[in-house]
Amino acid sequence: MKIPGIGDLFQQAQELQERLQRVQSEAGARTVEGSAGGGMVRATVNGRMELLRLSIEPAVLQGNDREMLQDLVIAAVNQALRAAQQQMADEMSKLTGGLKLPGMG
Repeated sequence: MKIPGIGDLFQQAQELQERLQRVQSEAGARTVEGSAGGGMVRATVNGRMELLRLSIEPAVLQGNDREMLQDLVIAAVNQALRAAQQQMADEMSKLTGGLKLPGMG
């Protein structure tokens, strides 16, 4: 069995870093949606954890229940953020073969 030299290890690390950057860029371009209230409030975020869209059905606004609306918005956004985080973690896991790297989800 050949023991890799420092040059081989450096090259492998560099290739892994390039793949990580590519996966992060691709994941950042993807979107996921979260919803609450049976789909009455929907939030769309991207892989960079940015809220892109928030959709509220008019029926929710007719109730004039501000607290309920706030709760639904928070729930929908949090669900979307969790889905985006999970998507990123899944992609990183594929790339690293399940190896947990610090700061990589």
